[in-house]
Amino acid sequence: MNIENGEFEDWRGSKADPAKHGGVTASSIACVVEVLENMVFLSNATNFVEYFLKSMHYSAAESANMVTNFMGTSFLLTIFGGFVSDSFLTRFKTFIIFCTLELLGLILLTIQAQDSRLLPAINSKPSKTQEAILFTGLYAIAAGVGGVKAALPAHGADQLDHSNQRLVSSFFNWFFFSLCLGGLIASTVMIWIQENLGWNWGFKISVVTLSVALCIFSMGFPIYRYKLPGGSPLIRIFKVLASAIANRKASLPEAENTQIYGEKRNHDKFRFLNKALMGESVPSTEVEETKTFIGLLPIFASTIMMNCCLAQLMTFSVQQGNIMNRSLNSFKIPTQSLSVFPLSIMLTSIPIYEYFVRMFRSKNNHHPGILNMFQPLRRIGLGLALASGSMAAAAVVEAKRREAANDDVVLSVFWLGWQYLLLGVSDMLTLGGMLEFFYSEAPDTMRSMSTALSWCSTAMGYFISSVLVTISNSVSGHFGKEWLGGSDLNHTRLDLFYMLLCILNFINLLNYIFWARRY
Repeated sequence: MNIENGEFEDWRGSKADPAKHGGVTASSIACVVEVLENMVFLSNATNFVEYFLKSMHYSAAESANMVTNFMGTSFLLTIFGGFVSDSFLTRFKTFIIFCTLELLGLILLTIQAQDSRLLPAINSKPSKTQEAILFTGLYAIAAGVGGVKAALPAHGADQLDHSNQRLVSSFFNWFFFSLCLGGLIASTVMIWIQENLGWNWGFKISVVTLSVALCIFSMGFPIYRYKLPGGSPLIRIFKVLASAIANRKASLPEAENTQIYGEKRNHDKFRFLNKALMGESVPSTEVEETKTFIGLLPIFASTIMMNCCLAQLMTFSVQQGNIMNRSLNSFKIPTQSLSVFPLSIMLTSIPIYEYFVRMFRSKNNHHPGILNMFQPLRRIGLGLALASGSMAAAAVVEAKRREAANDDVVLSVFWLGWQYLLLGVSDMLTLGGMLEFFYSEAPDTMRSMSTALSWCSTAMGYFISSVLVTISNSVSGHFGKEWLGGSDLNHTRLDLFYMLLCILNFINLLNYIFWARRY
């Protein structure tokens, strides 16, 4: 049986039967796997710092930079993973290959960590061979993570009926819930294991956990439905752009009359690309595909600044927590577990959000204006607004903490709950909305790569956060004292840096509204 363009096939290569293939059960497997995969990814990100310091004998600064580069590279490589998934392999095969690559990298690092011959001598730097093993394993994991995070959410959403947009939206909310649950386990159970049993147990448990995740995902192959790859979307985009440039002197009416258009959602946007239709080398479908992808880029760019705020939870907020009162009765909260606060808030907010969505839909089914408030673009906008509010709250709390410290009073770490609360809900709305928006709006042949834009936004937010710190110190240093100079937060102006982020996020919100209204 021939599979027509846009249709799904089963594992035998026949047309997928909706009664047997896909559905909620098949998509739920992706959520279960994400819990395990993200637990492995985040627990290792924490484990690597101690491993680089104590076993590989890198300095604290080198270790921190290596972990930051590893995480940034992992998220950026989702674009490559999405490209492979859309162009050459099914999303199922992409996950299997890249998850295996991640597992092999993890096994290599585990072997190195257990074999003293592959580790540097005490007080010695690693040899070239030892560094080669380390970076081979490290970036095999990064490449694997990139492919997994690009293919898994798109594969899960592929299992659902796309005519039921509410079902697709709910999947991405619960996928985000799974992501946060994996992070929570990494911040609690895995941290306890690493502190009480040793960091080497973290590697061993990660290998077993990722192997289980790979097996669970593979076992679902008889009930999955598969979308065949459609060839390289980048080549088609470049071909459209090259043709439009070559025919730039042609008049638009002449170009638009070259081929007959169907009912297309992008026919009024980026009309200059219609000049690519001159001649017979570029079909109208490829022009529409290019318009759609380019139309996603301003929305993508408008979310990067919000991820700069998220970067603060991993850096300055942790430093704040270190010098605040972390005691809870007789228990002292570990520094690495401070991320439990935002993760718990995100986990709580998703079921509450789903409950209110169902309630509003059941009571206001005939009022589209009310239902539109749950559309992805509106959710992203609300998330960006909350990000600005979270930085304002962070600035106020930091000013109060520094004032109290000058009076020899140590505030409770729970004062950070305000910024964690606002930024946790903001991340839930923004990242969940982005995953749904980029998947739903992307051309069928580019859904993995478009979904990967959500992860690239996270990576770029982390990188730009570092740039903003450098610029802030440089500019403030010219006018007196650097805002973030030195290691003692009691003698810095972190509150002013937070306020700068608040202002930049507010400006970014206005920029987002401009592009969202034009979409």
